[in-house]
Amino acid sequence: MQYIRDNRRKIAYFSMEIGINQEIRTYSGGLGILAGDTIRSAADLSIPMVGVTLLYRKGYLHQQLDSNGWQIEGPDEWKIEEFLTELPNRISLRIEGRYIYIRAWRYEVTGVSGDIVPVFFLDADLPENAERDRLLTHHLYGGGEYERLAQEKILGIGGVRMLRNLGYTDIERFHMNEGHSSLLTLELLDLEATKRGSSEINYSDVDAVRDKCVFTTHTPVSAGHDIFGLELVEQVLRRQEFRKMPEVFCHEGKLNMTYVAMNLSRYINGVAKKHGEVSRTMFSTHDIDSITNGVHVSYWTSVSMQAVFDKYLKGWRKDNYELRYTLNIPNEAIWKAHQEAKKKLIALIGETTSRVFDADVFTIGFARRFTQYKRGDLIFHDMNKLIRIAEDSKGLQIVFGGKAHPRDQMGKDIIQRVVRHSKVRSEKLKIIFLPDYDIELAKILIPGVDLWLNTPEAPLEASGTSGMKAALNGVPSLSTLDGWWIEGHVEGITGWSIGEDDKAKPQGESSQRHAESLYEKLKTKILPLFYGRLANYQHIMRNSISLNGAFFNTQRMLQEYVLKAYYL
Repeated sequence: MQYIRDNRRKIAYFSMEIGINQEIRTYSGGLGILAGDTIRSAADLSIPMVGVTLLYRKGYLHQQLDSNGWQIEGPDEWKIEEFLTELPNRISLRIEGRYIYIRAWRYEVTGVSGDIVPVFFLDADLPENAERDRLLTHHLYGGGEYERLAQEKILGIGGVRMLRNLGYTDIERFHMNEGHSSLLTLELLDLEATKRGSSEINYSDVDAVRDKCVFTTHTPVSAGHDIFGLELVEQVLRRQEFRKMPEVFCHEGKLNMTYVAMNLSRYINGVAKKHGEVSRTMFSTHDIDSITNGVHVSYWTSVSMQAVFDKYLKGWRKDNYELRYTLNIPNEAIWKAHQEAKKKLIALIGETTSRVFDADVFTIGFARRFTQYKRGDLIFHDMNKLIRIAEDSKGLQIVFGGKAHPRDQMGKDIIQRVVRHSKVRSEKLKIIFLPDYDIELAKILIPGVDLWLNTPEAPLEASGTSGMKAALNGVPSLSTLDGWWIEGHVEGITGWSIGEDDKAKPQGESSQRHAESLYEKLKTKILPLFYGRLANYQHIMRNSISLNGAFFNTQRMLQEYVLKAYYL
C-alpha cells in the first residue's frame, strides 16, 4: 500500500548530496544538510515529495590532521545494506555511446505524524557495467570534469527515468536543489517530444518543461556553478541540442548548468533576501525571488533543550512557530539545558583530545567548510590582542571544526593556521580543532558553545545555516552582516554584528576592520555581559530561540515553497 500511495506524489526533489543520516555518508556540508532538513520537514508537513540523489560508497572524505595540522583525506565508507533497501528496478542511459545500468536504493524519512517521504539513491556500481563506470558514483564531488558530468547525467536524466520506472509518472514539480541536477530538464524535454510523436525537441517543449521545474541557486561564488566545454558534453552526452538551441543550454559558448536550470524553470530563488539581490545582479536576465533557508527544529535541538520545550511549549514539533513563546520560559530552565549541552561538549573534548575545558568559561564555536571567503582564522588576525582580551576577563575557549575540499589548498592552509594557533600558551585562552566534523559532532558542538562565530566576506555567504542551528539552542551569533544574519540580526537582542553593512566598500578590504570589530564586541559587549550580567545574557539566549529559531526553520521555508513555487 505504501508504494501505491507513493506513486501519487507530486514533487520530486533532486539534490547532488543529501545529509539525511549520520551514517549515510552522502553529504559534504551545507547543501546536503539543507536537503536532509528539507525532506524531514516535508515528511512532518505531509507534503507529497520524493527525494532523488546519488549513492556515494566512499562518501565525501574522512578527515585526519597530521602533526603539522595539515588535512589528510581518506575514503569515508559506510555499510549501505544496514540503512538502505535495494530495489529490483533498473534503468539504463548512454555515456560516450555505451549503456550504463543504474539501480536504486530506498530510504524512508518518517515525519512527526507518521507520514513518509521516500528518498532514492542512484547507484552505478553494478556487475553489468565496466569497472570505470562502476566507480562513477563512488565519491561525492570526486574525479575531474568527465566524472562530474557523468554523475550529473546519472542524477538528472537517470533520476527522472528511475522515478518513472518506479511508477512516479505524474510528478508535477521537479525541484532542482542547485544546478547539478539540471540535466533532468533534458529528459523532460525528450518526454514532451515523445508525446508529440517526435524524436526532436522544440521550443513548445521548452515551455511545457519550464512549467514543471523549480530551481534554487545556492552560491554567489562563480566557481560554484558547474560549466562544461561543448566537446566534453558531446563526448559524454552524445546530444546536438546544445549547439542547436544554445540560448536554452549554453552561456558564453559552454554548457552552464545554472543557466540550464534557470532557463527551464518557472520559479527561481536564492536562499536569503541578500542572496536574492546578489543573484539578480549576477543573472540580470532572469526573474529571481528569495526564500531564506532554515533548519529542521527538532533534529538540531539538543536533547536537554528539547526537554524544556516539551515541558513549556506543547506542540512545538508540529508547529515550529510555538518557539515564539520561548520568552515565557524561565531563564533558569534555558540556562540549565544549555549547561547540560555544554558539559557534553566538554566531555567529548576531553575524551578525544585529553584537553581540559571548563564549563564556567565563555566558549566560542566556529564550524563549517573551510575555504578562503569564510575566513576561518579571522579571530587570530591579532593574536596578542586576542590573548589580552582573554586574560583581562575570566577566560576564553574556542572550539573549531570543519573540512576543506581536497583540492582547496587555501582552505587547508587556514585549517593548518587554526591548529597552529591552538598551541598557544595562555592560561586564559584555550583553542581546539576537532577533526572530521560531521552531523553527530555538529549536534554536540553547536548547542555546547556560548556564542556562534561566523566571519564570511560579504556578499559571498549565500545563506549559512549553522547559526540557525545555534539559535535553536539558545546560542547567539557574532557574525558579519551577510547571508541569513542580515535578517536575523538585532544588535544586542539576538546577537551581535561584526562590522557594519559593507555593501558600499570594496570587497577584499574588510578583514582588518572586521577583526577589530570582532575584538571590540568581545571585549566591551559580550564578555562583560556573560561574566558580569549573566541574566541579561540569558535573555539574549531566549531571544535567539524566540525570534530566530521560530522563523529560520525548514517548516517555514517549505511553506513558502508550497505557496510560491509548488502549487501556484
